[in-house]
Amino acid sequence: MCSFVEHPEETMSQTTMRVPVTTVRAFVKDVFISLGVPEKEAQICEDVLVSSDLRGIDSHGIGRLFMYHERIREGVQHARTQFEVVKETETTATVDGHHGMGHVIAHRSMEMAIEKAHRYGLGAVAVRNSTHYGFAGYYPIMATRHEMMGLTVTNARPSVPPTFSSEPMLGTNPITFAAPSDLPFPFVIDAATSISQRGKIEHLERIGKKTPDGWAIHPNGQAHTETSRLLNDLLSGKAALLPLGGVDERLGGHKGYGYATMVEILSAALSGGSFMKDLMGFTDEGVRSPYRLGHFFLAVDLAHFIDPAVSRAITGSIMRGLQEARKLPGYDRIYVAGEKEYEEEQRRLKEGIPVSATLRARLNGIAEDLQLTQYRF
Repeated sequence: MCSFVEHPEETMSQTTMRVPVTTVRAFVKDVFISLGVPEKEAQICEDVLVSSDLRGIDSHGIGRLFMYHERIREGVQHARTQFEVVKETETTATVDGHHGMGHVIAHRSMEMAIEKAHRYGLGAVAVRNSTHYGFAGYYPIMATRHEMMGLTVTNARPSVPPTFSSEPMLGTNPITFAAPSDLPFPFVIDAATSISQRGKIEHLERIGKKTPDGWAIHPNGQAHTETSRLLNDLLSGKAALLPLGGVDERLGGHKGYGYATMVEILSAALSGGSFMKDLMGFTDEGVRSPYRLGHFFLAVDLAHFIDPAVSRAITGSIMRGLQEARKLPGYDRIYVAGEKEYEEEQRRLKEGIPVSATLRARLNGIAEDLQLTQYRF
């Protein structure tokens, strides 16, 4: 997700409409409340999803609403979150989310990390038995609002093979970091350790596009580009998403594989949580089951190291220096991580959130199912 914005002019068809942000927020919150999520927690879930859409990360926004609707209805995710702190020190905590709402679990965990960092300079929280927590960048950005750097990682159901294999073993396992700057926006790197991730494949399906060559492979190692079939094959283990760097070591595929493994360790080995194929969401008999995801959160209070203004100025100077680097022929601008997303957020706050015809149909189906008759997309 690093500096990748699915610009409407590139992906929107003539049937795509822009919906006011206030309407989207109200609808998403009401959906979660109707599914049994308490109101304050529903507001957290809504803010995570809509914040993703605002930043142009359509793969993790309201397009994922159907997934949460389905999982809560099937009982593999609980609408009411039991947030249990199973171990705690001054600077650390271990949390069991008991398969509740991942957004709520992650939000409270980062809040804990921030509170600890205020007191002691550093705060770290490890989580087990959680669920999908939306776009990862949301949580480190929380830290930047408190003059802190923030980091989070999460494991995910297997879809990525180790180098020299085609068997899905690791998740897309993002590494996400944010730092305050003296620019109008923080530095935010939010990127999967795979070339792409499942949410972007789902977005391609909604807009009727093929998966780019190089993103995924068949068991024989050949490229897999049929988007709808790819989504099914990922579920059955008959396809895999490639790690950053690709299929082998020539372009550094072993690096993406190694970083994905690091995320798996941070997400499981500190919390005592599940990992790799235990995150499939199915029992050995093929019955749906909780995903048991693990997360890790870190907050670093600038004031415990340096004057926060100095830190922000140094980060901003680094970002400006990169923006001002010599440009390749044909390019008139260099971006830093978080810049495109910031600009897209300003645009969408004014113009609304683009919603494709396919997504509108799904949202209308959810509204009908939950008897939210005041909404029609």
